Amino acid sequence: MPTINWLRKEFYYGYDSGDVLSVIPNWRRFNEERIIGGSYRNVFLKGAVPYLKPDSKVMELGPGRGSWSRAIMQNIPNGKLTTLDFQDVRQWLHPERYNMRMDNIQVTDNSFSAVPDHSFDFFWSFGVLCHNNLTDIKEILKNALPKMKKGAYAVHMYGDWEKLEQWGWKKGKVPAEFKNKPDDEIWWPRNNSKEMAAAAAAAGWDVVSPDLGLVKRDSIILLRAK
Repeated sequence: MPTINWLRKEFYYGYDSGDVLSVIPNWRRFNEERIIGGSYRNVFLKGAVPYLKPDSKVMELGPGRGSWSRAIMQNIPNGKLTTLDFQDVRQWLHPERYNMRMDNIQVTDNSFSAVPDHSFDFFWSFGVLCHNNLTDIKEILKNALPKMKKGAYAVHMYGDWEKLEQWGWKKGKVPAEFKNKPDDEIWWPRNNSKEMAAAAAAAGWDVVSPDLGLVKRDSIILLRAK
């Protein structure tokens, strides 16, 4: 399932987690946070805000309906957000509301050819790499690195089967039968912090932390561009 063609079609409706910064989550976000074992507000405040400045240039992969995008925009009042997604997310994010400070690019691959080199201070994704095979993750990290400024940071949530095993497959809402199926046939491919860190290092990133420890089911990696 987690092939490029599958990913192009699967999220046509645009995934939405609500307002990730609200103190009281809506019902959908509340359920998602129970499944993942953590607060989205806490994830953003600790996993994104420390690496954002008012004038930051940010690249986001797979924004969907823009739950995290809107949080980013609130924290870069003089900056700019560029999103890349297989869907045309302008219908949900309404970039015209941000006075030229948001650019939504619809892509067909993981080449990152649509964005210029050495342009971004921060690279973010949440709920994206967890659906990618490790081979595709390596491609994403390798191709994204030249787009970053030297010293820029990246933060990505990804599936971690070791944490999932401890948290519980049923509680984490990932089918246990995936354990007996190859990655190409499941929507939550195998990964763990050791393999993810190795993939990021091989792609040329400095691995600051393989997991920020902000949620219990999955891992969130912190990287720095050399």
